[in-house]
Amino acid sequence: MPLEKYTSQVKLINHNEQVVYNYLSNFENLSGYLNSGLIEKITEKVPQIKITDFSSDRDSCKFNITGLGLAEIRVVTREPFKTIKVESSGGLPISLTFWIQLMAVDNFSTKLRLTLHAEMSMMIKMLAGSKLGEGIDRLADTLASLPYQ
Repeated sequence: MPLEKYTSQVKLINHNEQVVYNYLSNFENLSGYLNSGLIEKITEKVPQIKITDFSSDRDSCKFNITGLGLAEIRVVTREPFKTIKVESSGGLPISLTFWIQLMAVDNFSTKLRLTLHAEMSMMIKMLAGSKLGEGIDRLADTLASLPYQ
């Protein structure tokens, strides 16, 4: 299966890189945010995709995607305050690896960029390829607007 690369636009977050890194490198922080309504928003925007049974711990999260099966993403590498590498597993017909890259601008702001490598069949690429490009930018927007603490 061919490997495709998608890169988000660079986003600016009004927090220092340590705060952003600590928040994003722990999937338990994302669980509350996703379960507070974000999953429903995704379903409204893309009704073909219904996400259910979302659960997470510090290093991974699991969820079902109706019609596709169980998906899991897991943090595989953490480089403090700079990079978080995440890989997919589970029964999906697509394999994903993405990097969350952080770069300090000053003591109060951080640049964020996402890079996604997706291994998928030609049929899935024709159906979802352009959506992945849009999706990586939307995900970057979402991560930039999280309630970092």
